[in-house]
Amino acid sequence: MPLLPRPPGETFVSWYNTGVFILWPPMNVATKHEWRGAEHIGSYGDGLVLGVNHISWFDPFAVAHFVNDNGRSVRFLAKAALFDVPVGNRVLKGTDQIPVYRASGDAAAAVDAAVQAVNDGECIIVYPEGTITRDPDLWPMTAKTGAARIALTTRKPLVPVAQWGAHEVMAPYKVEANLIPRKTMRFLAGEPVDLSDLYDLELSGEVLAVATNRLMDAITGLLAELRGEEPPEGRWSMKAEQREPRGPTSLPELP
Repeated sequence: MPLLPRPPGETFVSWYNTGVFILWPPMNVATKHEWRGAEHIGSYGDGLVLGVNHISWFDPFAVAHFVNDNGRSVRFLAKAALFDVPVGNRVLKGTDQIPVYRASGDAAAAVDAAVQAVNDGECIIVYPEGTITRDPDLWPMTAKTGAARIALTTRKPLVPVAQWGAHEVMAPYKVEANLIPRKTMRFLAGEPVDLSDLYDLELSGEVLAVATNRLMDAITGLLAELRGEEPPEGRWSMKAEQREPRGPTSLPELP
């Protein structure tokens, strides 16, 4: 392992490598890690989408650690508004993070930059839930369809990733850090979600929902393995503020 792991394609003197220089040493000192399934996140030039559960404001650092140290450049989808902040704009653009234009009113246009990045061979990191889970037991909740839309548009792999441990450093929606004793960041990436039966269909709300439900079921299953627990029957809905039945993972058969 080099002193500062740098994925292929990243130049030594760059905003990206500066970020690695700043964040990699403290992450190794402050946390431990257990990583499995990294073979599913591909190699340099393999375009794909990683769908990751969100449990803490600390977990983007853990996700970046996992992805970077396994040979892929860290490319998060980020709200376009963050690119309007003067300092944030320079850092986000300098490290090639991907803006999402939610206010565009056009769901397809909102993820155009992400689609282009995946087609260019990037590994794009998406939090499908859109925010830290509100589930009382930190299971994945209902998700937005952006990750599925990108994967279906590009026909590139949609890889589910479960993580567990970041919430012990920083509890959900809390800013205090609990670093002692060192916490273990556990990651498990699974095989790509099979969307092949949906590729030739119009990207309707129904098709996107089916693809998204498959992704969230896969993430939930991986998280159950990490936690050594059985997941709940339903999935937390922010709108209903309770768990509701999981959505369908297949389309109705035509008559």
